[in-house]
Formats: sequence, structure tokens, C-alpha cells
Amino acid sequence: MDSLWASLDVPATAAAAANCQLPSFVIFPVVSATPRWGKERGREMALKAVTLTHVRYEREDKLGHFLAWVSLLPVFISLGGFVSHILLRRELHPLFFFIGLILSHLSNDFIKDSVKQSRPHTCEALEFCDSHGWPSSHSNYMFFFAVYLTLLSLRCRPISKCDLAVALGSWTLAFLTMLSRVYLGYHTVGQVVAGAGLGIVLGGIWFWIVNSVIAGCFPAIEESAIGRFFYVKDTSHIQNVLKFEYENARAARKAFQRKEATD
Repeated sequence: MDSLWASLDVPATAAAAANCQLPSFVIFPVVSATPRWGKERGREMALKAVTLTHVRYEREDKLGHFLAWVSLLPVFISLGGFVSHILLRRELHPLFFFIGLILSHLSNDFIKDSVKQSRPHTCEALEFCDSHGWPSSHSNYMFFFAVYLTLLSLRCRPISKCDLAVALGSWTLAFLTMLSRVYLGYHTVGQVVAGAGLGIVLGGIWFWIVNSVIAGCFPAIEESAIGRFFYVKDTSHIQNVLKFEYENARAARKAFQRKEATD
């Protein structure tokens, strides 16, 4: 029995407890001290975490806690914003906005894998040293988002206070995200600045491509078989989409009520 406990590498107190006289019907499950996925055939396995929402901060650090949530903004914008908006609204411009973000992210990852610059030494405590750091993907994403959204908001005249607030808010979130990646120890200042610069350049280029080249194809996409099947539409030519939809919804309801009254 002692050799069994020794092979399982459990505390001596547990081994001593095994010498107690217990009724024959009492059964203790034997649990190995080494998880089955921790070692495989006598060698350590290389484990990697899913890092989509894997953000760490120092305990009791309220600012770090806040910035950890800020660091998740790309996830919230992609899943909570673009995916839901595209599925529910079927708008072409947000769709190509999101495609641009994906292309920017892929370009950023390609540069990362090519340059292979390590993250700061704090990555060891964060268990995040298995990926490269230059340029920062978070900074790239948020500054692409800020540039594109600003150009999209300010392209119409006259510019409203709401448009200015949207533009200012997007840049505020972008700088907070860049700050969070340095403060939490995931990147150096140079890495987040490089990511921001790449995002600004790619965001401006993609906005020009969409509005100068691809937007001319929007009517054809709307009238295509796939466009009609999925109810794809373009409302970028409507200055106030909320007012337009509100007035048309009211008009449709009144027309429906008049039809019911006459039937």
C-alpha cells in the first residue's frame, strides 16, 4: 500500500490515512496526480490556450481590470457589432467594412510571422510568449476601425454633432486599447505604435477602395440572384437611415390599416 501511495505522489498524510481500518464497503476513487493530458507516453505535451478572451491583469488593480475589458473591444465589435448587424441588416457597406478588418488582421499576422519580434519579458507571467508581438493586432484592428468609421461618418454634409461624437468616440477607444496592451504587459510601446500605424494606413486605403471602386458595384450586387435571395441592400445614399425607415414603417402601417378598413 505504501508503494502505491508513493507511486501516486500524494501527501504522506493521505498515505497514513490509508492504514486506517475502514469497512469493506467503503471505496475511495484513485485519482492520478498527473492529468492524462499533462503527459503523453512519458513526455510533456505542449499546451496552448485559446486566447480570444484570455486577458490577465494584476489582482486588486482596478485600472488593470478596466483596461482588460477595454482590450476585449475587438471581440465585442466583431461578434456583437458586425456579425449581428450583417445578419440582421444585410447592409453592403458594413459587410465590406468588416471584410477590410479581416484583411487588415491577416496582413498584420503575416507581418508578425515574418518579423518574429518577441513580446516583452512580462509575457512569461501572462503565459503569452508563444506568439510574436510586432505589430500589435489589437492596435491594428482598433485604428483601422477608427479611421474607417471616421471617414464614413464625416463623408456626408452637413456633419452633425452625432457624427462628430461617433468619430471622437472611435479614436478614444482606439487609444485606450493601445494603452491597455502596454499597461497589461502584452506589448511594448513600439509594437502598439506599429500596429496603430498599419491600421491607419490600411483603413484609409480600404475606405478609398470601397467607396471609389466597389461601391459602384453595389446596385448590381443588390439586383443579383444572391442579393435578392438574402435581401442584401445598400443604404449609404440615404442621409438619415433611421428617419427613412421610421417614416416608411409608419406609412406601411397606415396603408395596411386603410386596407383592413376597406375589406
